[in-house]
Amino acid sequence: MNAVKGVRSTVDRAPFGFGRPFRPGRGTPRQNGPVLMVGLTGGIGAGKSAVASRLAEHGAIVIDADTLAREVVAPGTEGLAEVVAAFGPGVLAPDGGLDRAALGRLVFADEGARHRLERIIHPRVRARTAELAAAAPSDAVVVNDVPLLVEAGLAGGFDLVVVVLAAEATRVARLVRERGMSAQEARSRIAAQATDDQRRAVADVVLTNDGTLEQLHRQVDEVWRDRLARG
Repeated sequence: MNAVKGVRSTVDRAPFGFGRPFRPGRGTPRQNGPVLMVGLTGGIGAGKSAVASRLAEHGAIVIDADTLAREVVAPGTEGLAEVVAAFGPGVLAPDGGLDRAALGRLVFADEGARHRLERIIHPRVRARTAELAAAAPSDAVVVNDVPLLVEAGLAGGFDLVVVVLAAEATRVARLVRERGMSAQEARSRIAAQATDDQRRAVADVVLTNDGTLEQLHRQVDEVWRDRLARG
């Protein structure tokens, strides 16, 4: 299989940004034929990426929203031009690419600015996601790895929504250890996202990740066997 930018699978794991989910058999026709569309989400530090990787090992096609969000504002794209028009040349790095740290400082504490950025990024990510999903085999399990699935109100577009949860203290410790954040920065990032109660409200499956990686893998394996495996 050739590499597809933004997609991970068991064959190519190259490095997919969004409620009640619609469910076949509940009066809403499936819009993706036999392809099973799964939304995967969880707060920062909860372990969503580990779940995505395990699902890819089982054969799922994983579309990573963060990767696509970078792709749609790469140098030379219309997306980057719109970001610069909205936020000014100060969000450009010396090499002409997007200075994500500078943009983050502008939008993190400004809800209006964040919404402006989302109006640029999200439609492009959704369009690219649709392209990748349409190219999947007809019997595929397509897992959409979407950090802001709840915040963007996208749960209704999936056959199944999987939510990864972990205690705030666990998440803070991971962010400090693995991403070099201060504890205060980690708590601020967590507070800026949806709450666990909001995530549970759209979940079909909840995975708890306060233990070991092996314990998380056992939960994922059970979901694959009972809810996702085809044929």
